[in-house]
Amino acid sequence: MRIIVAAVGRLKRGSESELSERYRKRAAQTGRQLGLRDVEIIEVRESRATDADKRMREESIALASIIPQEAAVVLLDSHGESLESAGFASQLSKWRANGRTAVVFLIGGADGLAPNLREKAELRLSFGVATWPHQLVRVMLLEQLYRGTTILTGHPYHRA
Repeated sequence: MRIIVAAVGRLKRGSESELSERYRKRAAQTGRQLGLRDVEIIEVRESRATDADKRMREESIALASIIPQEAAVVLLDSHGESLESAGFASQLSKWRANGRTAVVFLIGGADGLAPNLREKAELRLSFGVATWPHQLVRVMLLEQLYRGTTILTGHPYHRA
């Protein structure tokens, strides 16, 4: 199973980018023991449209175009479900056991995601009700992916 983190916008070089890459590599390495192929980052360009609705539609179309067939779609959403790390790991395990080819985590732009893309989501995942910068959401997601893979492999990184 592939894990894809698809985000609107690029991380600039710096501490967020370095931390993001560190957790991505760790999750990919630990995930291999579980049969995960890789943890991929796909960045789509931010729309330059002046109208917020048009920006949201253009960015949503770009994200939708990279979702593989039969993939589980997870939308990062402040109004979504807040999972404990063990529950997050359990969900990853279920998707893998059910033969999913990929899990795609979508991080929208500042204007959000179009309703038709939101409807594709099997899970709307929240890291709390606070508004987080997209760069930090990516880092937090990748850390949770690493933590989830360590939980599933019995690695001592996670302590409940």
